[in-house]
Amino acid sequence: MSELETFANQDRTSVELFAGGGGLVMAVGRAGFRPLLLNELGKHACDTLVANGARPYDVGGDRPPIPGLGEDPPLLRGDVAKVEFEHLCGQVDVLAGGPPCQPFSLGGNGRGDEDDRNGFPHMFRAVREMRPKAVICENVRGLLRPSFAPYFEYIKREFTLPFEQRREGSAWHEHDARLRGMIDDDCGSVEERYDVAHFAVNAADYGVPQIRNRVIIVAFRRDLGVNMARFQELVRPRFSETRLYESMANGTYWDRHPEVPGHVREMVMARIPQQSVLGDTGEQEPAWRTLRDAIKGIDGQRTLPPIPADHLDREERRLGGFVDHIGWPDARIYKGHTPNELDRPAKTVKAGVHGVPGGESVVTLDDGFHRYMSVRETARVMTFPDDWTLAGSRGEKMRQLGNAVPVLLGQAFAEAVAIVLDEAEKPT
Repeated sequence: MSELETFANQDRTSVELFAGGGGLVMAVGRAGFRPLLLNELGKHACDTLVANGARPYDVGGDRPPIPGLGEDPPLLRGDVAKVEFEHLCGQVDVLAGGPPCQPFSLGGNGRGDEDDRNGFPHMFRAVREMRPKAVICENVRGLLRPSFAPYFEYIKREFTLPFEQRREGSAWHEHDARLRGMIDDDCGSVEERYDVAHFAVNAADYGVPQIRNRVIIVAFRRDLGVNMARFQELVRPRFSETRLYESMANGTYWDRHPEVPGHVREMVMARIPQQSVLGDTGEQEPAWRTLRDAIKGIDGQRTLPPIPADHLDREERRLGGFVDHIGWPDARIYKGHTPNELDRPAKTVKAGVHGVPGGESVVTLDDGFHRYMSVRETARVMTFPDDWTLAGSRGEKMRQLGNAVPVLLGQAFAEAVAIVLDEAEKPT
């Protein structure tokens, strides 16, 4: 049974826009939400969602039916600008999405609101048409850069008063001035107003074996009376970099990895910031997970087998029975293009539309040999399950992973949303 099929009998409901390769789809589903609709434009990402149980429909064709309990979610393939959502009004608990990040990322052209790829206006329209109880929106940390700070504040004000539509032909800052005035005057009915918060996060702090800095925006419809302080406590980071260093110092990390040669342990220990090793503090936070942990297997996964040096030939051999665990030749390291270390969380997985410039897809092994990471290793770094099928070429699969939300990061926020919604709607 696919992951999407396991979500089909859940009571709470969701809609995912910009669904991509399915990271946030899985995260929200694992938190107890049944997807009523998915939308994605990219062909290979759509193929991935279909391969994992979504029913395909094309934008501009027949409107997909709202799935009942036990039915697979419909996937609308095509431009979100042409998707209508009114038929879902009042039926959606959470609207989730990761609008295209290129307008705000260092790897994009940085045009922000002026960029045609900016997906936030479509999120605002979806909120107006569906009136969801909650919204989860993930994007790059670049939104917090000083150059984008005014527009980011505008995004939050748009989520606060989504029914106050921007006048045709007006600039965003003109609409922002209207919104600021209305918020200051406490305008808007509680049914059409949302309480909004944002969180600057590192995925490693949520159990993801990867350094991935992102911003997550969460909004709750004000008439529900959600306890925002309670939500903020629920999404507090739980995993600790200091605990990783402590586990290395006291040997518990190496106990999990007895195969590591002694000289490698010594090199790793020599690089640990000594001021971070405090000994046993009695704290209960789990340690950051490393790339070595991901390859070994977390949360019940089997260990990925090594890829022999003579197998770097792009040939699928199903090493250990795993798909997409394929050797790839010609990995290089040089100044500014340094590889991942096994005993640290991996570097940020990038989509690599124009190549991956910083060595994020290369790893150095215990014997000093370096190679490209396999798609399966990269999927584990994104906390995708081994049975989630990725469609397309190696490059397309890596693109989907680089654009995705790590499942465990999204799940932490989606589970917190489910908890506070349940608490807010519990009869007094």
